[in-house]
Amino acid sequence: MKRVRRPVARRRGGMSGQRVLKAEAALVGGVALALLAWEWPSLRREVRLWRMAGGFRAGRRYP
Repeated sequence: MKRVRRPVARRRGGMSGQRVLKAEAALVGGVALALLAWEWPSLRREVRLWRMAGGFRAGRRYP
């Protein structure tokens, strides 16, 4: 028995779901990178203060 081929619905200029997902991932990655670049100086300062306070070795000394 032969299969009947149905006509395939063609897209009209729209973007495929995979392309939209890639575009959204690129946008989110760019925003995350910009936020990291913006916050980098303050993150470095916080890490330096945390290390001066003892880091992991401080334990419960500083609540």
